[in-house]
Amino acid sequence: MKNAAQLKPGEIAVIIDVDNDHPSSHRILEIGFTPGQEIQFISGALFNDPMAFSIRGSIVAIRKNEASCILIKPKH
Repeated sequence: MKNAAQLKPGEIAVIIDVDNDHPSSHRILEIGFTPGQEIQFISGALFNDPMAFSIRGSIVAIRKNEASCILIKPKH
């Protein structure tokens, strides 16, 4: 299964789930990365860390490690 850390700039995906075993999972859910939401990877800093995503009309930057716990499916 693909995660948000694997997206390329401009790619759009839908969140399927958040890995609850990840230490940052509660924070990720609290800032709006919830199942069913559409996200778009905007850009990343050097080595894509942090990564900027468009979600719910806002741009949110999270660490690549945090993005790896967001399970996604590509939007067609």
